[in-house]
Amino acid sequence: MHAVIEKIQRIFHERGANQYGTEAVTQLEHALQSGELAEASSAPQSLVIASMLHDIGHIFHGSELPGNYEDNLDDKHEFVANAWLKEHFGPEVADPIRLHVAAKRYLCTRQPSYEDALSPTSRKSYHDQGGPMSPEEMTSFESEPHYREALELRRWDDLAKETEKETPSLQHFLPALESCLN
Repeated sequence: MHAVIEKIQRIFHERGANQYGTEAVTQLEHALQSGELAEASSAPQSLVIASMLHDIGHIFHGSELPGNYEDNLDDKHEFVANAWLKEHFGPEVADPIRLHVAAKRYLCTRQPSYEDALSPTSRKSYHDQGGPMSPEEMTSFESEPHYREALELRRWDDLAKETEKETPSLQHFLPALESCLN
């Protein structure tokens, strides 16, 4: 097995059981639900993997999300593993991950009702991450080559917080991970 895949397995084995901030799911449950939603939408393999790995920055170096609303929830996780992801999977995987926080801000700005549908943790982090986008920020976001994929990923991210949801295992996604490696 490729060393990059082994590292991803190790990260989820060691820290995947960590709670996803104040959400009722773990990091691994959230990742698997996101990947499953992308797969069920017939997304390309690269977007399935981006969806599964989009929050790996929360646990990449062993850090954890704050467990309360008083703390600033903007840990810049979208950038933490970006260079590593880009090196090993390319921009098709890394860029939607890098853009998924901006995608939340974009969707909430463009469709104010989107914010109402966010979980309490996502709503709090939305404001900590900058809240509504300015017109210049929206134009900049729309100029990103993978912004549409980031919007899709974001929607799956926001839906992937169901407790006790049956999902495929991490092993299920290993062939897709392998196929997306550079």
